[in-house]
Amino acid sequence: MKKSFAPLLAAFATTLMLTSCGNEKTTTTETAVSTVNPADSLAAVAGDSARMAKPEGVMVDGVAMTADKNIVENAAGAKSVSTLVSAVKAAGLVETLSGTGPFTVFAPTNAAFDKLPKGAVAGLMDPASKAKLAGVLTYHVIAGRLVAADLKDGQELTTVNGEKLKVTVKDGQVMVGNGKDAPATVQIADVISSNGVTHVIDTVILPVAK
Repeated sequence: MKKSFAPLLAAFATTLMLTSCGNEKTTTTETAVSTVNPADSLAAVAGDSARMAKPEGVMVDGVAMTADKNIVENAAGAKSVSTLVSAVKAAGLVETLSGTGPFTVFAPTNAAFDKLPKGAVAGLMDPASKAKLAGVLTYHVIAGRLVAADLKDGQELTTVNGEKLKVTVKDGQVMVGNGKDAPATVQIADVISSNGVTHVIDTVILPVAK
């Protein structure tokens, strides 16, 4: 898994670099829907808590999610995303999501997994379905750091598994989806970690079958 995941990140990073090199020709409309965050740096990540005026961290399940911990470490402290943490372990993605990043993770709650058809979670957690599980989980991960203020209505985000996520913003509420099914709503935004940002969502987003 680690070998197959790394080229995806490398390819996406190359795309971001090429986009950056050509930014002098980018139109205002293109900039509005770009996934590139000009503040995407470790220094910016370290300063996010102060920028978001929440240096004490964001509370999830009564536990402070703080910027001195990585995405996996923070998630492990939140009871409402324990199914996701177990899935990340089963898919062999702990090391990747504990890495430098930065990443943007849309994290489904336990209740979100419970909304899947009966037996779906057990099927995905089966060792024989490891690759499929990794594909679903990486559909919730963006290479780069996007706080809620960076997410714009109509924006398309390229996920680590190569598929697109569509962003909808209505009355200040951020939603993300596959463009076909009902989108997931961000319940807790801007959970800042040392290697990126997590947005807790109420629905598991499944890639559209081809």
